[in-house]
Amino acid sequence: MTESAAVVPVQTTGPADKRFNLVVLGDGYTAAGMDEFRADVDEHLNVLWSIEPFASYRSYINVWAVEVPSPEEGVDCDPSLDAPRRDTPLNMGFWGGCNPDSVQRLLTVDSGAATALADLVAGTSSANRQIVALANSDTYGGAGGTYATASGGNALSSLITPHEIGHSLGRLQDEYDYYARGVPGGAYEGGEPSSVHHTLLTERQMRDQRAKWWRWLGEESESGGAIGRYEGGMYSTKGVWRPSKHSMMKTLGYAFDQVEREVMVQAISAKVNLVQGRTPNAAPIGADRTVWVETLHPVGGELDVVWRLDGRPLRQAAGARTIDLRRVAVTGGTHTLTATVTDPTPFVRDPAVRASAALTRSVSWTVDTSVRTAHTPVPAAFTGHTATDGPVGAESVVHADTTHPTDRIPAVRWSLDGRPLAGTGNDRDLDLGALRLRPGTHTLTARIAGTAAELRWSVDATAAVGAYELSEPLRTVRRPGRPPEYVYDGPFTMKLTARDGRPGTVVSQFRVDGDGWYTYYGWPTDADAPFRFTPGGTVIDDLVYGKLGTPRVVPWDDATPDYGTHTIEHRTIDAAGNVSRATGFLVTLLPPS
Repeated sequence: MTESAAVVPVQTTGPADKRFNLVVLGDGYTAAGMDEFRADVDEHLNVLWSIEPFASYRSYINVWAVEVPSPEEGVDCDPSLDAPRRDTPLNMGFWGGCNPDSVQRLLTVDSGAATALADLVAGTSSANRQIVALANSDTYGGAGGTYATASGGNALSSLITPHEIGHSLGRLQDEYDYYARGVPGGAYEGGEPSSVHHTLLTERQMRDQRAKWWRWLGEESESGGAIGRYEGGMYSTKGVWRPSKHSMMKTLGYAFDQVEREVMVQAISAKVNLVQGRTPNAAPIGADRTVWVETLHPVGGELDVVWRLDGRPLRQAAGARTIDLRRVAVTGGTHTLTATVTDPTPFVRDPAVRASAALTRSVSWTVDTSVRTAHTPVPAAFTGHTATDGPVGAESVVHADTTHPTDRIPAVRWSLDGRPLAGTGNDRDLDLGALRLRPGTHTLTARIAGTAAELRWSVDATAAVGAYELSEPLRTVRRPGRPPEYVYDGPFTMKLTARDGRPGTVVSQFRVDGDGWYTYYGWPTDADAPFRFTPGGTVIDDLVYGKLGTPRVVPWDDATPDYGTHTIEHRTIDAAGNVSRATGFLVTLLPPS
């Protein structure tokens, strides 16, 4: 099996042993169908990059595809237990591997085979990687655990992957109020759950005890509504509560809510070290030199660096990755120099998480003024940077690292469309979002002062253009200064499309009446079919889709029709991470006469 496998780097942000590595395996894709596997990988990844915190921490992640042709197409027991078994490298199968006591959607993989293929990716191990196995199937299914699995070609497949990674990487629990579809889960009977996003406590108790998600209570949820206390979860309908109405772990299509997102930030960051390199610190160093740290560079924001000498902050070096000790008043003798790197992300509110090794790292040196530094010439040059082979988004943080001469600090000068940019703060990172770029394509340049070293990026500041197409309404109402209004007396459909001048999958999203943004995927039974709205929703495989107004997920949710006028907005997220401005229209659903 491994002899015929090929490791294909899909995204490289740094050495494998210093990054979190996402290893994507395919099963049931024949040699002739390998292009289908590549297309599935592309779609799954672009959806993943549209979801926080993966969008902000994409630069921490290498992605590798392991391509191994399958003798036969498809996987076992798909879609039924009496379906033929397939000869495939990973032996993937629905029904928990063809177990009649399991459920159809549980898609398993041979762990030994998966590990053997993932081990082909040099520099990766179970400590710094996550395996995702995609089955060549259009049937809905997946699983989370040591390995995450998902079907490759179902309309909802690309949304299954982040949900299962939530299980596998973040140890998040399902917020479903059922286990067997179509069967309410009953009442929860256990004690306080160990799950960080389930509780028996009231909001008052959470605040009083400073427990669970008390820091987020009342915040507008990333997945819609406000963070609070919503009944149902962990396969129980009653007696246990979750933080939000609908999140990634309850309903595919929505975002991780803030509680889950905080967990995922820590889980991703724990796979890497914020300090990627440093001046050697095994022996004392002199005060006649520069000292440096190299950090990671999140796409979503800069890391903080604080330098301290004998515990006293050195304000002249705030944020810098390199400090010149000759410009510091170092008195004679021995001192301790410390650099503390912290991720200030607003996605984290728990001080214990912020202080953990995932989000805070410190490095210390003994500075001895009697030590003399031999200043060996080191040419100033770029050593690492944001990839230049594709466009960067208008909200991205772009970085450029340099060599580290002991006798000077190479200064990086940034310019945009030929105009120098002043006051960029930490000159190894540039936050494009702070520049509020006008739409269009821009050229960003980084140069090392006094040298010919130069980097150049194309900045895509134009979001993909989204459009909608509705089924024929009873009538259309247009009023000056208001969005168009479409009137229906029953079900209607909406198809979202996107147009972008750059390669890569564009993710379309919509929301109803200001609720959470929901990723558009077509229709559960057909990705090419439009999304269908009805007064009470449509039941498919014992789940409910498309209820206009208040969402309905399972058949026992409230099916009361929300007649009247509703606002539907839509937006796009392109491959560079640009999020378009939301535009919308009104829909009026008339009650039966």
